[in-house]
Amino acid sequence: MQIALWIAILLLTFCIMEFNAWFTHKYIMHGFLWSLHKDHHHKDHDSWFERNDAFFIFYAVVSMGCFYLWNYEGVWFTLPIGLGILFYGMAYFIVHDIFIHQRFKLLRNIDNKYARGVRRAHKIHHKHLGKNKGENFGMLIVPFKYFK
Repeated sequence: MQIALWIAILLLTFCIMEFNAWFTHKYIMHGFLWSLHKDHHHKDHDSWFERNDAFFIFYAVVSMGCFYLWNYEGVWFTLPIGLGILFYGMAYFIVHDIFIHQRFKLLRNIDNKYARGVRRAHKIHHKHLGKNKGENFGMLIVPFKYFK
């Protein structure tokens, strides 16, 4: 029974992170922390790293904090929460940074309805270079109108 609860917490955390990514992107990245996110929409530097990468660091610290609480304080449910955050971060990195933005030259030849929809939706969002406008949606849950 505890394994089922552990897995449920991990999966729920992963799903909550999808909502959290949407919320953070819409209200924080395109809000008061636009100064960190704008170089993701409009490159103004020659570096491989972006100021936008600071958001990864924030979530990594939260995940590591959960691992700390589990390992040193014995709070058992923080392990599946930390892993849910970690797994979402890995999925986000693979889909957003590798598949969509090609920060590494991998996954270029994936061509199916879902992949085309994800790329199309993200391209439409990035056509707006400013803080306002641009559609916002989660990384994994993309509106069906983009699937052609």
